Amino acid sequence: MLEAMTPTARAATQARGSVKRFVCLSNNYGVYQKAFFPDEKQPGPDYEMPETLKGLEKHRKDFTVFSNLDHGFTGGHQGVPVLLSGVRPVLAHNYVEGNISLDQKLAEHHGAATRFPSMTLGVRERNLLSFTRTGVQVPSIDMRAAYRAMFFEDTADKKAAEAERYKRHSSILDVVGEQAKALNGQLGRQDQEKLEEYFDSVRTMEKKIVQQEPWLQRPKPTTDVEEPNPGNGTEAQLKIMIEMIALALQTDSTRAITMVSGFANGDFGLNGGYHGFSHHGERPEPVAALKKIEGFQISMMSHLIDLLKEQKDPINGGTLLDHTAILYGCGMAAGTHQTKNLPLVLAGGGFKHGEHKVYPKEDARRVPAANLLLSILQNSGLEIDRFGSSSGTLRGLEWKA
Repeated sequence: MLEAMTPTARAATQARGSVKRFVCLSNNYGVYQKAFFPDEKQPGPDYEMPETLKGLEKHRKDFTVFSNLDHGFTGGHQGVPVLLSGVRPVLAHNYVEGNISLDQKLAEHHGAATRFPSMTLGVRERNLLSFTRTGVQVPSIDMRAAYRAMFFEDTADKKAAEAERYKRHSSILDVVGEQAKALNGQLGRQDQEKLEEYFDSVRTMEKKIVQQEPWLQRPKPTTDVEEPNPGNGTEAQLKIMIEMIALALQTDSTRAITMVSGFANGDFGLNGGYHGFSHHGERPEPVAALKKIEGFQISMMSHLIDLLKEQKDPINGGTLLDHTAILYGCGMAAGTHQTKNLPLVLAGGGFKHGEHKVYPKEDARRVPAANLLLSILQNSGLEIDRFGSSSGTLRGLEWKA
């Protein structure tokens, strides 16, 4: 991205050093833990790099791997949508902000600063990570749709139609809102609570309309990168998706991205599905398959770090990696359906890295994984002291001066 491509009006209003970005790379099946985690007897910087993480070896000083962080419950696949909040959807009513995910919290924080408050991408597998504060799952898009949204300029007729749609939606919300308020006085307490959830949804929609409308007439950035195919999860297409993420950050199209990657039958010469391999029972063949799949996912995280290191940050100075936190992880720890000791690796973002951080195993001393999420949010400029199921920020994880 050329410095001249940065929208002047937007850049002028942003304080130097104030912009942070977030990327989450995930899968739906956890990892083969014996090849993922360093030895717990090797905390600190001098740990032996485990097999699955070897793709990150050259970036050792730029990432941190955590042992014994989790969200404190059992539930197998039910843990997958909990990764970025620490809150199970069925228990969201117990929390002030429901089960809003970290990326959507950042989307609210950044507001209309970028064309897209967030991007929720999927490669073969469904993206189950992103939830609004009203508990609505944010739908994912493929890389072709993301590319077209970022770089295809709409026709004048389409822009006019879109402007009319914004106006019509706003008008409908005004009418429905007044009717709902009138109805509220006729309802019992339980129904009033339900209606308040609806009000929250309406307010969220109104805010999004207000944020999106100014971008309608602003020109989109251009790129020499060719339009990708929609993708079906092959290793080659996962690499393209990683490069799309870098492109989205370089053009400041968004500052919050989640991506879930799967596995296409035939990759790496393997026959079978990722889900089947995850139920390995310690059999050599599926274990070897998991190491290949997950090792490649980690190598793609390394590729993203490479790309962001190479790019100067046109807003903050330094590199894009300096101001982009990349989290690899899953809300289910392993294919055995356990949710203890989640696979979590954090890179970049202005944190002090280079260590294996080991936290207590005992339930009584357990450190919530949501503390890591809160640390990321605070590092991104949010002045909050709790997020999801956190008990505070993550001790031992410090910011660079």
